[in-house]
Amino acid sequence: MRASVEFLVEPFTEGELGQHVKAALEAFGDLGFAVEVGPFGNTVTGDATRVISAIESAVRRAVDSGATRVTVDFKVER
Repeated sequence: MRASVEFLVEPFTEGELGQHVKAALEAFGDLGFAVEVGPFGNTVTGDATRVISAIESAVRRAVDSGATRVTVDFKVER
């Protein structure tokens, strides 16, 4: 089963990716995902079980690096 997640890490810093955003992106990258980085959110698609595990890691690493909010929109593709 495939899934996609769109996520936004705050606080927003204009013109650069803060360390808290980089930490979330690296969490997905470390698990082999290619992240589509967008101006209003970031997207990852892959095996649902792996995406769920990656979300947990990304949220934890973002918060540990200073994130004050992580918005996650998870969708299963059937």
